[in-house]
Amino acid sequence: MLDVKQTLRRRVVEPVKQQLWQGVTPRKLALSLALGVVISVMPLMGITTLVALALSVLLRLNPVAVVAANYAAYPAQILLFIPFFQAGAWITGGPPVPFSLDQIRAELALGVWPTVVRYADANVRAMVAWLLFAPLVTWILFALFRRLLARLPTPRVEPPPAP
Repeated sequence: MLDVKQTLRRRVVEPVKQQLWQGVTPRKLALSLALGVVISVMPLMGITTLVALALSVLLRLNPVAVVAANYAAYPAQILLFIPFFQAGAWITGGPPVPFSLDQIRAELALGVWPTVVRYADANVRAMVAWLLFAPLVTWILFALFRRLLARLPTPRVEPPPAP
């Protein structure tokens, strides 16, 4: 069984330290990590990496940090998928989506595209819930990551040599 602590250290902590040592500011790195995590839980399967990369370029953030955080938080997307669908139905007044594993399997067996079409409206409502949730959680995570990164050792900038 994999040791969770070692895996987190290897896949999250060490890359974050490397980014800090390469001159990325803790503020930008904190925002990169926060956006990566929040984008990872977007209730649209299969596009979070592309969205993360696009936002990292658009906002001039570190794409490695954004995508690393996106991948690290990916399991949360699975856990939050149904809650986003239910929250979206509640927020928009739409019909609740009855989810059961057997029902989804049966629908997917008939074809992926018809299943996607069947749940398109519910997916739009889930995105509404995510869009309402994302800014607040990004801000909270940004503040948390800034505090955590402030505790990591960062390189001291040497003054340039005198001419």
